[in-house]
Amino acid sequence: MAAYAPATNGPPQIDGAILSDDHRANGDRTTGPIDVLCGPLLNYKYMTNGGTASPTWHGSVLVVTSSGQRAPSLRLRPANASSTMNGSQPNGINGGHPSQSARTFQSEKLYEDEKSCFWRMRIDLPLSSEEAKWEYTIPDARHLTLSTGGSELFTKAFHVPSATESMRIMFHSCNGFSLGTDVDAWSGCALWNDVMRTHEKRPFHVMIGGGDQIYNDNIKQNGPLRPWCEIANPIKRRDFPFTDQLRAQCDKHYFENYMHWYSTEPFSYANGSIPQINIWDDHDIIDGFGSYTDLFMKCAVFRGIGGIAHKYYVLFQHHVPPPPTTYTTDSDATQQQNSYVMKEEKVEPAYVMGDSPGPYVEERSRHVFCELGAHVAFLGIDARTERTRHQINYPETYDKLFSHASNQIKSTSGRIKHFILLLGVPIAYPRLQWLENILQSPLIGVVRFLNKRFGVAGGLFNEFDGGVDLMDDLDDHYTAHQHKKERKDLIQRLQKLAKAHNVRVTILGGDVHLAAFGRFYSKPHENLPINTDHRYMANIVSSAITNHPPPQAVANLLARRNKIHHLDHHTDETLLNLWDKDPAEKAGVNIPKKSANANHCTMPSRNYAIISESSNTAAVDAVIPPNGGPHHDAPSATPAAASDDTPAQVHDLKQQQHHNWSNKPGNPRNPLHSGEDRAGTEHPAANGTLRTGMGGKYGLDVTFRIEVDCSDKTGRTEGYGISVPALEVAKGAPLEEKV
Repeated sequence: MAAYAPATNGPPQIDGAILSDDHRANGDRTTGPIDVLCGPLLNYKYMTNGGTASPTWHGSVLVVTSSGQRAPSLRLRPANASSTMNGSQPNGINGGHPSQSARTFQSEKLYEDEKSCFWRMRIDLPLSSEEAKWEYTIPDARHLTLSTGGSELFTKAFHVPSATESMRIMFHSCNGFSLGTDVDAWSGCALWNDVMRTHEKRPFHVMIGGGDQIYNDNIKQNGPLRPWCEIANPIKRRDFPFTDQLRAQCDKHYFENYMHWYSTEPFSYANGSIPQINIWDDHDIIDGFGSYTDLFMKCAVFRGIGGIAHKYYVLFQHHVPPPPTTYTTDSDATQQQNSYVMKEEKVEPAYVMGDSPGPYVEERSRHVFCELGAHVAFLGIDARTERTRHQINYPETYDKLFSHASNQIKSTSGRIKHFILLLGVPIAYPRLQWLENILQSPLIGVVRFLNKRFGVAGGLFNEFDGGVDLMDDLDDHYTAHQHKKERKDLIQRLQKLAKAHNVRVTILGGDVHLAAFGRFYSKPHENLPINTDHRYMANIVSSAITNHPPPQAVANLLARRNKIHHLDHHTDETLLNLWDKDPAEKAGVNIPKKSANANHCTMPSRNYAIISESSNTAAVDAVIPPNGGPHHDAPSATPAAASDDTPAQVHDLKQQQHHNWSNKPGNPRNPLHSGEDRAGTEHPAANGTLRTGMGGKYGLDVTFRIEVDCSDKTGRTEGYGISVPALEVAKGAPLEEKV
């Protein structure tokens, strides 16, 4: 049995070979190959000139080399150009920018110490009239796993949308294994094979990581925090110093864990082929960070590892320089003497920074706002940096985020039709208040006493503050009782934003290791069709792409708790009965069912989600008259690029004008509108590669890819589909108060 293991201790190693002194040269090389330890990692940053005929896509590429290397560079060109990467003139690509030649981008050194050097290459390219494929290479770069006698020319490719379309999104979370997991039994990160197969059929333009892109929990089991965790006295554990020696050991561990995981295939291949946007969560630091007691969270060790985790989070996942030093109870002079940190004078346009440092990670929160193509705006909220047991984000942070989002959307003059919000955890989700009450009852005090005296129920309490182990997970949820007001305020502000700017809001969430589809919607007495209901917001819950799901009994319990909840006088919420068939049943595989026959709203199986425009909006604009009247010559909504489309799978655009968006009476756990009809395996969006038209003009198709069999190393999945309409606030409807 192979269990999830931390990166190796000792000097940096590649396939067991310790790096030579030559790779640790004090002076930068000026010639010869560039030794790459990790990468390339590709990020999407932001778009400029949106809404014009020639928007510009901005991104970055990160490589980690051994220290003392010369600066790498990057060559970028259209993929079907006839020239090689030597700068000669390529041919046009998909009808766009035939004069665009290969370009060279120089690198910036973000950070260097005795172990490694982080290099960022900012890149940009024009969006054209059609989707385009671009190739990039890093001349003279070689992985140290290759023969030292030669060098490898890194050549990677990625795709960008046309200037008139939105990005095709892949969303994932929980990309790692909990401690003690039998990795072989779960076939490692097998679902990334399915991601890349789907990408080959119809490319993704962006990959959104919803938190826990890496699991760093192993630092407490096989890493430098193990002796600290074994201190029995909680007061001594709380007062333990975070010395410079312990800081250096923890820094090395986080670095090596990142290097190990970000070099693991097929996840590693995806990192260089699909541009990423990431927001972190607790496992990117350590399990439960931010949700333990305030007194313990402020102890020196937790302050120290919070700073180190933040350092490598911003380097690997955002490609920005870290703070000059991280917390230690000793002097930080050693850190400054043995490292170089780039000072970045200006915050990149995609970031909205919190005004004040977090309570435990002593850095400002980092939120992401950008446009995902022509009609979609995106906001990823950093819900970890400012988190405590009693708050998720500061009130002033919400004010800043909503002001920024409102101003940015307003500036597009109606071009943005969909606003996608990323939260670390689900927000439309069954309540577990009864479990919280039990775990906080006086009975637990008796069990804790028996645990201290006789070792009873040892697994019930965590090794940090001695609290009930499940409480940090429950406290993380927006539905936890202490977050109830903050949650309600957030949803109501989103409703105001939707109505003020006529944009549909859709929320992404992860963390819970199962798939679900929640919805907020107006109560029946409001008499609002879904397409004009600014309160209709879907919560796409996709988790985990790699970690194992909870036991079937937990998923079934959550399904039984799927009540119709009342947010306020106007808004209800519940999960949709989406899972019409077990993935194994649909695929014809003879394995145990994932959940009970009565459970149709929570899916305990590894998964990821796909989000894309339901219609070819350029074609819609061309064939649907401004008054929305019938047009009998409407072409197919599916682009010619989708080669596996068949007439039976394509929904004619003229059918979109007759959608039944009425809020259907009856059980709201069942479909509320025609985009939810046949939700699951029979929905056209279940394919994951087709435009269905089921979401109408500017609507979205959502596909969940659910793992069939965890022992299948190819990562075979079954598709489940749903469509979300755009918002059309009735003309003359009064706008609500300021967002």
